[in-house]
Amino acid sequence: MSLQIAIEGCMHGELDNVYSTLLYIEKVENTKIDLLICCGDFQAIRNKDDLKSVNVKPKYWDNCMNSFWKYYSGKETAPIPTIFVGGNHEASNYLWELYYGGWTAPNIYFLGFAGVVKFGDIRIGGLSGIYKARDYYSGHYERTPYNSNDIRSIYHVRQYDVYKLMQIEEKIDIFISHDWPLGITDHGSCKELIQQKPFFEREIRERSLGSKPAAELLEKLKPAYWFSGHLHCKFPAIVQHGEDGPITKFLALDKCLPGRKFLQIIEIESNPGPFEIHYDEEWLAITLKYNPLLPLTRKSAQLGGEEPGLQGYRERVKNQLMARGSKPFEFSPTVPAHDPESFSGDPSFQGHIRNPQIESFLQLLGLPYLLDSNQESDAFLRSSSSLEFRGQNDQAFDNDGDDDDVDDIEALAGGEF
Repeated sequence: MSLQIAIEGCMHGELDNVYSTLLYIEKVENTKIDLLICCGDFQAIRNKDDLKSVNVKPKYWDNCMNSFWKYYSGKETAPIPTIFVGGNHEASNYLWELYYGGWTAPNIYFLGFAGVVKFGDIRIGGLSGIYKARDYYSGHYERTPYNSNDIRSIYHVRQYDVYKLMQIEEKIDIFISHDWPLGITDHGSCKELIQQKPFFEREIRERSLGSKPAAELLEKLKPAYWFSGHLHCKFPAIVQHGEDGPITKFLALDKCLPGRKFLQIIEIESNPGPFEIHYDEEWLAITLKYNPLLPLTRKSAQLGGEEPGLQGYRERVKNQLMARGSKPFEFSPTVPAHDPESFSGDPSFQGHIRNPQIESFLQLLGLPYLLDSNQESDAFLRSSSSLEFRGQNDQAFDNDGDDDDVDDIEALAGGEF
């Protein structure tokens, strides 16, 4: 049988509009959509306090609340199972709570900063964030409340998360990223792309449009499908891996606005269901093996010296899943949802909140909770070792400005996001 999977580019909190569009398609075409995949900028904003952790100027906050809070609060329920990766306009405080992946609301699953899950027998992997060379080798040092630098760097892709994805050996059917793999424009119609976005021409010519780590993952994993968002246009491509190798069908999509190409429905062959989200055994074994190396300061992780293979870790994971089951732990709200009728406004919270889903997930694997660790110290920030570490990666600063973090956020001034 075949699965009907809807792919959406950048959500920007427009859940009501996307779900109503999909329900209309189901009705008109007499079909059933089994899964929705979103390629970032999801904006899982629970309340106004979360806006302090979104890389958006305060004068635009009123435009950003949108509709996710309704699904988080239970006022609405996602009618279609939804999986998403993070982009560069997110409530980063909330996504960090769910670093390993989990439910942001009932029936809405975040893949984590990097992750793999199974939907039926389809394996879906993903990488959150966008690539910035200067932060790639850093650890995950950012902690709330974010300063003006950390509110950007928190969503920059890290080598550690990419390295874990590079350990995958089993077939990936679908991979999701926010920004595009570097060089993907070689495999589609550059002419049509430049007609849509003339300012891409220079970056394409200089081979700076896209993510180098994503390109490495594309070459290693060779998924059947790869979906992206970020650049707010539709762009298809076909990647042939070697002369007789497999093919990856790439598709980037726009953001949810009238008249824009933000949605595509594909069919994928699958064994009969049930079509539910489950943990992936290989990915949990990778998580178990590499979690002790999770870098939580500006220092990079010490990768590459570990013993090869996952066999012992795989057996531990298999035993745990046989005993407990492979469904993710249930959604659990951690802060109050936005209340548009409240005169006092939404409550404010300081610091990291431990999400019960993640606590249970780590207990399942026998791992310690580290996400609220504050190993970064003022002494380290002032130390020469910090400067030496940066100096080892001087090339990371070449042609690496800040402006493309902003995306086209200023379009908010005209009501467009």
